[in-house]
Amino acid sequence: MTATDRIHSLQARHASLEEKLDNESGRPLPDEVAIHDLKRQKLAIKDEIARLQRA
Repeated sequence: MTATDRIHSLQARHASLEEKLDNESGRPLPDEVAIHDLKRQKLAIKDEIARLQRA
């Protein structure tokens, strides 16, 4: 897998996590632990994308 392929894969995962985050946040009683975990995962992916783009 090339770096470009990996970046595209990570971007797709980031978008999926964003959708899950929106769904959880829109619930009447959102699970704050789940929201925190989703945000942590998104940040880790964003950091990896940035690292790959610099390389």
